[in-house]
Amino acid sequence: MIGSPVAKKWLGTVVFGAAAICMAVAQAKPPAQEPIKLALVESLSGPFANTGEAVFRNLAWAVERVNARGGVVLSAEDGGPRPLQLMRFDSKGQTQEALSALQAARDAGARYILQGNSSATAEAILGAVEKNNVRTPEQSLLFLNYSAVDPSLTNEKCSFWHFRFDAHAHMRMNALMDVLERDAAIKKVYLFGQDYSFGHAVLKEARRQLAERRPDIEIVAEEYHPIGRVKDFAPYGAKIKASGAQAVITGNWGNDLTLFIKASAEVGFDGSFYTFYGNALGAPAAIGDAGVGKVIAVADWFPNAPSEQGRAFYASFRERFPKPGDDYVHMRMQLLVEALVKAMEKAGSAEPKAVAFALEDLAVAFSGQAGRMRADDHQFQQALMVGLMQKAGSASVPFDVEGSGYGFEVIRLLKPDEAQMAHRCAMKRPTR
Repeated sequence: MIGSPVAKKWLGTVVFGAAAICMAVAQAKPPAQEPIKLALVESLSGPFANTGEAVFRNLAWAVERVNARGGVVLSAEDGGPRPLQLMRFDSKGQTQEALSALQAARDAGARYILQGNSSATAEAILGAVEKNNVRTPEQSLLFLNYSAVDPSLTNEKCSFWHFRFDAHAHMRMNALMDVLERDAAIKKVYLFGQDYSFGHAVLKEARRQLAERRPDIEIVAEEYHPIGRVKDFAPYGAKIKASGAQAVITGNWGNDLTLFIKASAEVGFDGSFYTFYGNALGAPAAIGDAGVGKVIAVADWFPNAPSEQGRAFYASFRERFPKPGDDYVHMRMQLLVEALVKAMEKAGSAEPKAVAFALEDLAVAFSGQAGRMRADDHQFQQALMVGLMQKAGSASVPFDVEGSGYGFEVIRLLKPDEAQMAHRCAMKRPTR
């Protein structure tokens, strides 16, 4: 946990760094040019408001860091240094509201749209961005996706105007299977997910990879539930317990994951959870001791990753956002902002088309993490990690999650070349 002797060691290494950032913000002369507007379109109210606010904190912190060092460095000929401005637009967790928010963002002068929570919404935003860019190319938009992981978005539905910085669902499933296939004790699994495109993509891929890598495992059921509408998951948990499954595979996120894990524990299910998002937003605290050694999650990065730079980065985040409830940090969101700035500086422009060409095949590194944007499909290529829930306070788990007393030990690391997968994208690019 954050107050443990092990964690305090890391906090002690970054107090000066966090203070230096604040001092830089206070002392740096703000660039005179108009800001480059970034629009966050997310659920900032409703059942998934916690996810939207958590994303906002990550992106706001990254923007603060860029502005503290002087903003986007463009030459005098290209307009000089410009700060970034992060604007908030509430989708209320509804796709139609997200499209209205997108229009409001465009009208407010934002040319960069950031969204990720819900692949169905991401697909709708991408369609609207493409239509806008055909109809009004002088006001083109660029869509930067940090967590909508339906594989089709960088395969059949790939677009020049869309860049994904998270690993897609098939890549994440491949990392989880690297762990599951080695667990000989698992003979039965239960597939459980949200009833929309992403939820179906996760479980379809789970079936495919289980057949390929663990054909001896029996899939006892495949079940879907309405996204964001279920308040009591106890009946689902009871069915899973009765099925005899030793593990659940799920792509659930937000409250749909937290409430599900909590209810399953309460009805006595004592099997493993193979999750995409079991490491944050209330899940560890909800499941408690019953999850130690049982809840498995996949991510591009964990705070307990064995890296000096990464742990110092995380400690600085906790200094910036000390409330336990604000503890939700993702390295990929930091890399997204750093990559965007690097592309703008490479292009010598803040115009979306020029920046998009500069982003293709761009490599970026931050706090010991690195990745490259694959030009062929605009899918970011990076390492993936699999973590196992443990009690915090040890050398391998110095940090907990949200003050819960539980953290995730990295038990598997896939290098970028191990995590990558083939694509089916036929990219259509505009003329330069």
